[in-house]
Amino acid sequence: MLLVLFKRLFQKATAEKKPETEHNAAPEQQVHSILQGDELLRERFIEDYKPFILKATSRFCKRYVNPQTDDEFSIALVAFNEAINQYSPHAGKSFLGFAETVIRRRLIDYVRKEQKHSSVVAYSAYEQEDEEQQLYNPLETRRALQHYEKAQVSHARRLEIAEYNEVLQQYGITFLELAENSPKHADSRQMLIGISKTLIRNNRLLEQLQATRKLPVKELTELSGVSRKTIERNRKYIIAVVCALTGTYPFLQDYLQAGGGKQQDRREGLEG
Repeated sequence: MLLVLFKRLFQKATAEKKPETEHNAAPEQQVHSILQGDELLRERFIEDYKPFILKATSRFCKRYVNPQTDDEFSIALVAFNEAINQYSPHAGKSFLGFAETVIRRRLIDYVRKEQKHSSVVAYSAYEQEDEEQQLYNPLETRRALQHYEKAQVSHARRLEIAEYNEVLQQYGITFLELAENSPKHADSRQMLIGISKTLIRNNRLLEQLQATRKLPVKELTELSGVSRKTIERNRKYIIAVVCALTGTYPFLQDYLQAGGGKQQDRREGLEG
């Protein structure tokens, strides 16, 4: 959904294609006019290039960045304005290339500050200069970015689980019940996941399940060739798998595609 929203909002403006402005001038020409004191042009220029700023920020964060709620976008906006003030055409670099460098540098600084309470070791012997002759430590930066990305993934996983829980509640299923009723044997889980996929491939049965919130046991027994007792006994697990595979749950889907947790105890069978 976020990707669709992003395309709708910004399909007419990308980082690679210069946005339309009132002056239709190259970015470098507009920056020159701004530095001559045209503050109204500065406001229009920043507004016109917000799609570029958003794309550069999302590329750095490796996720969609919400301009309304994410601090990273605000930091990138300030960095873009800073790039306007610091840009020199004599450096031999395009303004947009220079601006993305400044945005990236300020976001790295932000990530480092976010990790100020963690035990990140500074390796000063490895310090290098970037394109703008500014010192940075690639090892420290890599560790900070890895920690930051891990935190982002953890946050996204929590949101996904919360949304999935709300969907399960519509079927009268709780996480506690799901844990208690999930088969422990890997082969059993694989079989039930296969039954769930059989239901998903049958549009009529899938629509029936979503409309009535009840598993079509009889039809599913005939389609899968598995006993009615087995399907009824694992009804909640099958419904949970169907919900996970038909929703927008990349983490849960990766888990299920990997076999639903093969490392669990194999001593208990489906009928045990």
